[in-house]
Amino acid sequence: MNRPMQWLSLIAITLLISACASNNDNIDDSEMAEIDQTTQGTSAAGAAGSESFEGEALEDPSSPLSERIVYFAYDSSNLSNEAMGLLEAHGEYLADNANRQLLVEGHTDERGAREYNLALGERRAEAVKQALMLSGARDGQISTVSYGEESPAMNGSSEAAWSQNRRAELLYER
Repeated sequence: MNRPMQWLSLIAITLLISACASNNDNIDDSEMAEIDQTTQGTSAAGAAGSESFEGEALEDPSSPLSERIVYFAYDSSNLSNEAMGLLEAHGEYLADNANRQLLVEGHTDERGAREYNLALGERRAEAVKQALMLSGARDGQISTVSYGEESPAMNGSSEAAWSQNRRAELLYER
């Protein structure tokens, strides 16, 4: 497994442990051993998720492959570091599964002209496609489409709604 995925796994475990921590800051030896075992198991699982999960990697809720939405900043098609990590896992999955097909849908919030938003949604979908291909996916596996502002994830005219609508969705064909 590559280094970025190991780091992402370690960070995820650390955040999970931090969120579940009690007010007691003392960790005894048995708790530390459990943390070490959890961290080692996660780093070995990689993009495919938990080794104990039976079924397709895309269906494993503990796998990064279960996340299929990339969010964007206002009026931007630039991918964040977090998005790049997610897309790397999906790109590797596609590289290992040449028979799988993926549709990338580009979306925007309601601000801007319809034509502008369609073009921005297309740039977002194409940015995601390029990142997937950099991680091993083949051009023929990925199709893109832009819906612009026409298919919001959340209705409303607030930053909360707009931030949920500035996205690209990864849809695997069955």
